Amino acid sequence: MGTDVIEREIVIAAAPERVWPLVAEPGFWATDDEDARGRQAVAGESLVVRHSEHGGFPVSVEKVDPPHYIAYRWVSAFPGEPLREDTATLVEFTLTPEGDGTRLRVVESGFGALATTDENRENVITDHTGGWEHCLTVLAERAA
Repeated sequence: MGTDVIEREIVIAAAPERVWPLVAEPGFWATDDEDARGRQAVAGESLVVRHSEHGGFPVSVEKVDPPHYIAYRWVSAFPGEPLREDTATLVEFTLTPEGDGTRLRVVESGFGALATTDENRENVITDHTGGWEHCLTVLAERAA
C-alpha cells in the first residue's frame, strides 16, 4: 500500500469567515444535493449525504471549532455500509488566515484500517486524491 494519508492545500481568495460555512456543510465534498447547501455541522451529528450517481454516504461530525477546524468520518469505499472504524476514513479541514484569503488544508486518513483488499484500498486512495483536487477547486469558486 502506498499511503494511509492524503493531504492537500489551497489558498482561497476569501476570508475564513466566508470559507467556514462552506466547509461546515456536512459531506459537501460527496453530495450533489442542492438541498444540503447551507446546513451547518454539529459535533456528534450523524447523517447520510446523497449523490445522484453514487448513492448515500454516511457522515459523522467528529469535532467542530469554528472557523478554524472541522473533522468528519465518512464511508466512501463501502456503498450502503454503516459507519464503523473499519469502513470509514477521517477527513480534517484546517482553515488559516493568509493575507486577505484563507489557506485550507484537508487531510484524509485511515485508509490502512479499511476492511478491504489492497487493490480496492489503492483504488479508493487514487480516487480520493483526484477527488480532493477537484473538490477544493470547486470550493474556492463557491467562496469567491
